[in-house]
Amino acid sequence: MATFDPQARITNLERELAWAHLKIQSLTEELRQFRVKMLGPRSETLSDLQLELLADQEPGTTLDEVAAEAERAPLPEAPPRERRPHPGRKRLPENLPRVEEVVRCAEQTCRQCGAETAVIGYDESEQLDVEPARYFVRVTKREKRACRFCQGGTVTMPPVAPRIVEKGLASDRVVVETVVAKYSDHLPLYRQAVILERDSGVEIGRATLDGWVMRVGELLEPVVAAMRQDLLGASYLQADETIVPVQMHDQRGADHQAYLWQYGKPGGETVFDFRMGRGREGPQNFLGQWQGILQTDGYQAYDGIGGPKLVHVGCWAHARRKFVDAVKVNRDDAAAIQMVMRMDALFLVARARRGLGGRDSPGMRQAGGDRVAEECAGQSHRLYAKPVAEIAPVFRLRGSRAIQ
Repeated sequence: MATFDPQARITNLERELAWAHLKIQSLTEELRQFRVKMLGPRSETLSDLQLELLADQEPGTTLDEVAAEAERAPLPEAPPRERRPHPGRKRLPENLPRVEEVVRCAEQTCRQCGAETAVIGYDESEQLDVEPARYFVRVTKREKRACRFCQGGTVTMPPVAPRIVEKGLASDRVVVETVVAKYSDHLPLYRQAVILERDSGVEIGRATLDGWVMRVGELLEPVVAAMRQDLLGASYLQADETIVPVQMHDQRGADHQAYLWQYGKPGGETVFDFRMGRGREGPQNFLGQWQGILQTDGYQAYDGIGGPKLVHVGCWAHARRKFVDAVKVNRDDAAAIQMVMRMDALFLVARARRGLGGRDSPGMRQAGGDRVAEECAGQSHRLYAKPVAEIAPVFRLRGSRAIQ
């Protein structure tokens, strides 16, 4: 018969109690994060109250870290913004046509002698005006020609000009205006149908407008393919995905959550690839065996794609957001606040570099970017290696993983 050990029982209960407290803390922080997300401010900047915590040395900071922070060279200040004097009312562009309207004086005789007065000048003012869109029906007549003297002669006609929608009711200009209004002006097709009926009296169904858009998309596929080939020729790409609700005709009642996968490079083209799901086959089909530096938000679908020499890099903004969430949950989390400040210092270096026209210097890298990036990585590894009970159980661990 096994003997009862009171000390072992006490040790086991203390361990269970510690994990219970840790679980309560984790759930409390998750609940607070949810409330902050739904009802709290959207800003990701640190308040003065949070910055006061860094005035004194917090218990989790070692003397070596304090010494290294004191020896670090000052970061370059952001270039001041130039404040230009207000130029007054801006003149309307010269390329716009001018339509003059002369307003004549109602009284054209001199009040003293009664003689006719002469025009000595004009007081001019300009206003931006517009002519409302005028719909009309374009009637195209193709000549039919035949020889009057040859009984067996053939009838000749000019060929039909190519159109976006063959045998369609609308001209190419109307189709193009519909696509521009939908994607550039964010005007839905059902609103365009109502506007078209109001302004022209012509009723065109939304399904017809949708067919126009689909046809334009088919004609633009070679352009998209050329843009994709240009992207795949670069050595550095950025990828992300965003949800797009899609109406289904299976009577499910709710929209299907599809995705637009975005691929682009700084200063270059951006291609959107529509997919019904968020699986790995999306980036696999688009990138193929591409090899280079791929920057993403760390979503698992990007793992195992591309060629063998593809390098995955993360995003500083996404990593910073995790630590900001930790600060919103616990305003006394000095370690998370310190990480946010270090990342902000890194962003300050990048802003200063952009202010210099993209030029870089070894002094700026040594005193700014490289040093701060190494500090962020070192602090992240230290937080990741700490026992779970010593740090915030949810957000700081996620943030350190995001850095890694």
